Amino acid sequence: MIFFTSDSHFGHANIIRYCNRPFNDVHEMDKTIVANWNSVVGPKDTVYHLGDFSFGNAFVYLEQLNGFIYHICGNHEKPLLNAVGINKVPFIRTAKIPNCPDIVMSHFAMRVWNKSHFNSWHLYGHSHGTLPGQGKSFDVGVDCWNFTPVSLDQVALKMQTLPDNFNYLRRLPGYDQGEFEAARVANED
Repeated sequence: MIFFTSDSHFGHANIIRYCNRPFNDVHEMDKTIVANWNSVVGPKDTVYHLGDFSFGNAFVYLEQLNGFIYHICGNHEKPLLNAVGINKVPFIRTAKIPNCPDIVMSHFAMRVWNKSHFNSWHLYGHSHGTLPGQGKSFDVGVDCWNFTPVSLDQVALKMQTLPDNFNYLRRLPGYDQGEFEAARVANED
């Protein structure tokens, strides 16, 4: 299975106050997020973590978590950037998953992204649930998903409820709907 999450902020005591998280202390927060993660993610699953993984020693937490984890850098990723054996992606990654539109992932929300005019999806974090998505985009951070990674199936269900992405191509002089549809179909392969 494939999962997405962001902004776990393991070891970051002040995030409880900053984001009004329902924990008494950082130990309770860390324990809950690890337990929630492992309750849905199996050892052979894939997790895309979209930034702000931890403060301090990331390995303490990585050793406790199930799955093969891809790290997309956020604004608090210094300990991970220089770590050996971490599967990191510098700031943006596009996942191509069978029977699914391209999924553009970054720590920060974008107004347009690769193939957004073809209705690709965008997942982000950073805003801790305070910034609504635009079109086929939304925040996968732990603050939005009960401190638990969100599955690809959950993402697909949510995307069905969201409006189509803004299509700036339709506003260009000389735009041809037939050419657009042919290009869209070609990009699905």
